[in-house]
Amino acid sequence: MAEFTGVKVFSTTLARDREVMGETITRWLGAHPGVEIVDRLVTQSSDKEFHCLTITLFFREKAPSP
Repeated sequence: MAEFTGVKVFSTTLARDREVMGETITRWLGAHPGVEIVDRLVTQSSDKEFHCLTITLFFREKAPSP
């Protein structure tokens, strides 16, 4: 795993939230242009009633442009 300085976790058990998780992550990335994603982890779990999706982004601050 590359060096990182921060972690952002997106997680939901609601089907409607899972359907829009990609857009949620895209909005977060757009609101944080100074971060560079260096790795990610996708985790799924479920039981008889719930299905949980978690996407974890590992990031570091981008170096300032000269």
